[in-house]
Amino acid sequence: MKIKTSFYNLTFSYLVPLALSVMLLNCSSDDAVSNEPDEEEEIVILPENRLPLVAISTNGNQIVDEPKIDATFSITEGDIVSYEGRMGIEFRGASSQSFPKKAFGFETRDEANEDLDVSILGFPEEEDWILYAPYSDKSLMRNMLIYDLSRDMQQYASRTKFVEVAINGVDQGVYVFMEKLKRDANRVNINNLKEDENSGEDLTGGYILKIDKTAGTNLGEGYNDQNSFSSTIAPPNAVFGQEINFLYEEPDAEDITAEQKEYISDYVGSFEAALASNDFTNAETGYEAYIDVDSFIDFFILNELSNNVDGYRLSTYMHKDKNGKLKMGPIWDFNLAFGNANYCEGGTTNVWGYKFNERCPEDFWQVPFWWERLLEDPNYVAKLKARWQVLRGSSLSDAAIFSRITTYTNELTISGAVETNFTAWPVLGVYVWPNNFVGNTYAEELGYLNGWLEDRLQWLDAEIESL
Repeated sequence: MKIKTSFYNLTFSYLVPLALSVMLLNCSSDDAVSNEPDEEEEIVILPENRLPLVAISTNGNQIVDEPKIDATFSITEGDIVSYEGRMGIEFRGASSQSFPKKAFGFETRDEANEDLDVSILGFPEEEDWILYAPYSDKSLMRNMLIYDLSRDMQQYASRTKFVEVAINGVDQGVYVFMEKLKRDANRVNINNLKEDENSGEDLTGGYILKIDKTAGTNLGEGYNDQNSFSSTIAPPNAVFGQEINFLYEEPDAEDITAEQKEYISDYVGSFEAALASNDFTNAETGYEAYIDVDSFIDFFILNELSNNVDGYRLSTYMHKDKNGKLKMGPIWDFNLAFGNANYCEGGTTNVWGYKFNERCPEDFWQVPFWWERLLEDPNYVAKLKARWQVLRGSSLSDAAIFSRITTYTNELTISGAVETNFTAWPVLGVYVWPNNFVGNTYAEELGYLNGWLEDRLQWLDAEIESL
């Protein structure tokens, strides 16, 4: 793989006339983003170039995994405070909670500490938000990139914005302010299925399911009848009897009724039976009767574009609206994608992500049989090829993808946020699980990401054409 450092150097040289300070005019790009800046140099950041600052005060309380604690926060954009209010905040994430840089979930609240729908940073009004903490992803931009590409493809993904965070006056570096995935007219736009809707047309939607770990959000221990149901078809290549489990996300495990559980589990079971049948390509009786094929194809493309090592088997959401078919998505949690994992060939550019089970059959979380089986249908493959060609000429062209990376790089650098982040968290040149590449500078991390993507796109062009 080609590790490209010139890309970042060119980007930074473009920024110099615009930006940071008189000091930067005489600095090289590597000096400007070094993990060890010259203590005598003073970087002056213009207010309009700063990232929004989310300043959180916990009032002496300690943030924990759960429950949410009471706190207050403000958001400053430029030199203007654009929001002040109360919040309930907690840690979020599963394996990422082992990192010293924590991700947070929070609710906006009113003076009575009740949930309050508000518009923050230009996002549609809601009460539930996430501050995602890029840590092992030293580019700081993998999730931002894939979510933007998804929306460019007209598939909803959480809206995102780079911010800096300070907690009780202590800088925490770069975060990504995000929408929490939930049913909402401006998020996952499906029917609000109520507890008394247990028959007829009402029962058909809306549902959100996920294939994921059970950490922190479900009733009981592990996967059980209260929080999930299991696939009746074993994942391919699994060697220890692993199962695919579908967790109830909306309605959640506490609110979903017995009738609703039966309906959605039967629906998914019928889809899987049709897909596994000998007549699976029949447009009326096969799998197409149950799923929105276009959403499956786009979900496949995004996971394969990034060789997401968690793809299809963790953080995998799907939803079904009233009277609608099962749709894949929204996508979620790609911090280990784009070559940022050193296990099960997560860092490789020339393997299929959906064939994870062949490489790691002993892993507890396996990929459902769906994706392998779908590619046995010539009609599905033809649609996949056509969609890939359209996207490669538009939102997934080389120019479109690398332009987004350039934009993120400009924003993070001109704001001084790169240096702030790696001063708070000095991980450049340090292995952080599960890095496949460890760059000594931010420029090297970006060079790796760009080189990886170039190789991946070239491989996918050839492989999808030959399906």
